[in-house]
Amino acid sequence: MLLSPLLLWLAIFVIVPTAILIVYSFGTSRGPARVDPNFSLDGYKDVFTPTTLRIFWRSIYYAAITTAVCVVVGYPVAYFIGRAPPRWRNRLLLLVMIPFWTSFMIRTYSWILILQDNGLMNSALRGMGLPFSIDMLGQPSGELLGLIYSFLPFMILPIYTSVEKLDNAMIEAAFDLGAGPVRAFGNVIVPLTRPGIVAGILLVFIPAIGTFAITDVLGRRKRDLIGNLIERQFVGRGGDWPYGSALGVILLLIFVICFWLSSRRSSAEFA
Repeated sequence: MLLSPLLLWLAIFVIVPTAILIVYSFGTSRGPARVDPNFSLDGYKDVFTPTTLRIFWRSIYYAAITTAVCVVVGYPVAYFIGRAPPRWRNRLLLLVMIPFWTSFMIRTYSWILILQDNGLMNSALRGMGLPFSIDMLGQPSGELLGLIYSFLPFMILPIYTSVEKLDNAMIEAAFDLGAGPVRAFGNVIVPLTRPGIVAGILLVFIPAIGTFAITDVLGRRKRDLIGNLIERQFVGRGGDWPYGSALGVILLLIFVICFWLSSRRSSAEFA
């Protein structure tokens, strides 16, 4: 009885939409927003074309870079917050959460005011007398900056949770046994906070693959990611629903594989 609301929510908003997606992926397109129920693999054939595979690899590449930078930047921040005095932790966490107080799209569009040719960044460079400007709008660097900014809190929060639970006795024991700061960090602190790192990687990598709004706005639609390609199949007039559904199914399989690998690794370490 207690689980029934959750099970009902999962059935309506997860299981049923996923089933519809899978059924549509095996349909036949008869024009925009028209799907013939006849069984067909045309959608999956279109997925494995060189152009689509190149977009998949670009999406994975962008997501991997975003995740790596978020780990490098987010871990020190999370560690600092987690080891800060208790009276400061909530205030520091509040600073991390402030971006969530505004709309996701407003935060994305605000980067245009910063990165455009006459934006805050280039105006500051000219004000310092530098003879050059930085053009990031419409460039991969601008897209990656937007992705990192948007997903960094999702890396900080789970790592912070693991850092907060660190047992000081374990760290002190490492120092007592002759370990230096670097060795204690690599052999004690990192393994103890690995669950938070893994959770952060999943929370960043998986949604970063399928995002499309950030790359549309900051990339000026010059390069497609898989999320942009899927969005066009269902929104544009020339959309192909079976093709878009097949892309969604493949993306779902990537998510399942990532989750399975992380769960298997965690189980092996626990054993």
